[in-house]
Amino acid sequence: MTVRVALSTSSVWPESTAIAFAAAASLGYDGIEVMVSADPVSQDSTALQRLVDYHGIPVLAVHSPCLLITQHIWGTEPWAKLNRAQNLAERLGARVVVTHPPFLWQRGYARNFLTGLRRMTGESGVIVAVENMFPQRGPLGISVSAYAPSWSPLDFDYPLVTLDISHAAAAGQDALVLARALADRVVHVHLADGTGSRGDEHLVPGAGRQPCAAVLGFLAGREFDLTVTAEVNTTRARSHAERREALAETLRFARAALSPSRAALDTGDG
Repeated sequence: MTVRVALSTSSVWPESTAIAFAAAASLGYDGIEVMVSADPVSQDSTALQRLVDYHGIPVLAVHSPCLLITQHIWGTEPWAKLNRAQNLAERLGARVVVTHPPFLWQRGYARNFLTGLRRMTGESGVIVAVENMFPQRGPLGISVSAYAPSWSPLDFDYPLVTLDISHAAAAGQDALVLARALADRVVHVHLADGTGSRGDEHLVPGAGRQPCAAVLGFLAGREFDLTVTAEVNTTRARSHAERREALAETLRFARAALSPSRAALDTGDG
C-alpha cells in the first residue's frame, strides 16, 4: 500500500494557489490537492503544470468547485463542472477528484448521481470520491440537511468516499467509527480536527476531539493506496510564518500517525 500526504491549496487561504505549492514543497509534503476556486491559477492546467515543474511536487487530487462559494465557477451545470474537474485531474496526472453530494435543489443531478459517478469512474483512470458532509444544526438542536439524497455516505451507496474528519465532527460522529463502517470505500482523507460544535472547524489535528491518529492508523493498515490531504483552516494566522507552522504541525502529525508502528497498534496487529 502507498500512502501519500498532500496539502490542500485551501489550507493557505487567503493566500494563493502558488503559495500553497511553495509551502508544500518546502515543508516536505508529497503533493498538492488543488481546490478549484476563484483563483484563476487553480482552474488552469497550464499554470498548475508550471507550478508542478518548478517546485517538483505533483498534484495528487483535484477538489471540484461544488461548494456554495464556488457554485458559479465553470458555470452552474453540475455534471459539466465535475467532468471538467476530472479532465483537469487527468491532464495533471492526479488520481482523485473530490466532490460533495448534490444540493437539495439540484434534483436532476441528485437523481442520476450514483449512475453518473459509476460512468465517470469507468471512463477514466481518475476516480471520483464523494465527501461525507454534515447537517446544519440550529440553536434549538434541529438538524437540517442541504444535501440529496443525504449528507452521509452511510445512507447511500457511493462507490468511493473521501473521509473528512472535520465534517464528521460537525455531524456529531466519531470519525474512527465512520471509517470502519465505510471500510474499503475510503480512498481519500481530509485531515483536520473538530470539537463537535455546530460549525465545520478544520482545526489542526490534535486541537479538537476527533481520534485523528487512530483514523489514519486504521486506514493505513489496509491494502489500498491512500492519499491524506491536510485541509486545515489557517485564516486566523497572524502571519505567513504562523500559517507555515500550522501546516508543518499537521504534516508532522500525519507522518507520525501513518508510521508502520502506529498503524499496527491502531489495527490491532502489533
